Parts: sequence; structure tokens; C-alpha cells
Amino acid sequence: MDPLSDMLRGIRSEGASVFQTSLRAPWTTRCAEGAPLTMITVVSGGASVLLEGGSRLRVGAGDTALVRGPEHFRLVDDRAETTSLVVGVYQVTRGRHERLLRTLPPALVHREDIDDVSWLQPARQALAVRHEPGAQALIDRVLDLGLVCTLGCWFQERGTDAPAWYRGALDPVAGPALEGIHERPDHPWTVEALAARAKVSRAHFAKRFTEVMGQSPLGYLTEWRMETAEELLSESDASVRQVARAVGYGDAAAFSTAFKRRRGASPTAFRAGIAAHAAALH
Repeated sequence: MDPLSDMLRGIRSEGASVFQTSLRAPWTTRCAEGAPLTMITVVSGGASVLLEGGSRLRVGAGDTALVRGPEHFRLVDDRAETTSLVVGVYQVTRGRHERLLRTLPPALVHREDIDDVSWLQPARQALAVRHEPGAQALIDRVLDLGLVCTLGCWFQERGTDAPAWYRGALDPVAGPALEGIHERPDHPWTVEALAARAKVSRAHFAKRFTEVMGQSPLGYLTEWRMETAEELLSESDASVRQVARAVGYGDAAAFSTAFKRRRGASPTAFRAGIAAHAAALH
């Protein structure tokens, strides 16, 4: 599994509010703060996304804007005509999404011809029958497809400015190793074993991986194991020992030491902090 696919598993549209609306100029709408991610696709007309700091992003037919939360933003008309939008607001995301969202700017726009937005027509058809049995599940899946397509295209357009993990997935040496790490973070990976997946020598693999990723293979492995452990501690009832095994540590004490070194708190204290924060929000 490549890193982007792995991280996108943490962003699913269950619980998202999805709607299509047509607005006649002049219009403006304030988007509620708190949502981790909002996706806006223009079907016809045009609009501007106004961020809290004053930045303006113009979007026309076929364009998709992604706006990170929790800050609020406004949508305003950009043309003296009716504007039609499909909007998906991701209300809840899993812990895994944080690393992905941190690589995004506060807002981005992927520009595309309206006829090339392959997922948009199925989305509109699903919204048209949203009250029929099974329609919500279909809407969720189509919205997920739209998000995957938008992010994949946007990262591809960034070229050398794309995150290292995205560029690494495309690299013939680093890519196979990243797939192995993300498929099996619990596997007892060594540099030799990862090099074997890439079918290159240990020395060449270690050098190339570090050049592409900006860190050593085992450094990346440990980092991803800690990311996975955070998610398990936050969103499951698994014991610390079970979490340790799930991320490749046979000894719970060794895992706790590694986790505290990276996160500044033991797994137990980290979990308690998450629970206290959740209780405060309610």
C-alpha cells in the first residue's frame, strides 16, 4: 500500500454533510468552523473562497477547492450569474489523517475542465436520489472518490514540491519499501529486507531512500509506527501490549520507551490526555 492510500484510509465521508446548491448573485455564505476538511466543486458559474486571513481563491466550473479546518471561511459569488456547487463537509476524521492534512496549505484549488471531472456526474445522480435506501452510502463513496482524485492530481502537479512520501512512492527504489512499511508496520523490517523488496543492494537502497525521503529507512519506519500507534491508542480499546505488537514491538516496555521518546508522553499518559480532551469537548 502506498502512503497516500494509507493516509486516505483515515479520511472517510461517513458522517459528512453533502449537498448541491444553486445560488443567484449576489450571494455570500459563511462556512461553519470546526470541520477538519471541506471540499467544494463548482458545477457552473464561479465563486471565491475567502480565508480568515484575507486570502482569496477563485474557482470556476470544474474546479475543486479543499479547505482545511478548523478556521471558518466564506464563499462569495464571483460572477453576475447563478452558481451551482457540490459541497462535502467532513465532520469527523480519524487520527491517521493528521499527517496528510499537515502537508496541505490552508486551502488549495485543483483546476479541471468541467467535462473531465469524472466523479461529479455520479455524485449529482446520487444526491438526486439521496432519500432512497442505500443512497447515503453511495454518496459517501463518490465523495471519497472525488477527494482521492483531487488530492492525487494536486500532489502530482506539485512535482518536486510534493511531500517526500508522495515522491518516494513513485521512486523505483523507495517506493517498494514504503509499500512494505505501510502494508505491514508490525513486520520486523531491516534495511536488508527493505532493500530486497526494491531489488537493490543494501548500500544503494539506504543512500537512495535517504536522498528521496530526507530520512533513513529505519527512521521513517519508526515514525510511521508511532503515527499508527497514536491512532490505535486514540481510537481503539487495545491494550498497550496489543498496540505494541501491532506496530512491531514484541516488548511493551521497549515500545513505551520509544513512544515516549518520540511523543513526550507514555502511551498510557497519551491515551489519558486524548480521553480528557474528548470529555472537555462534550
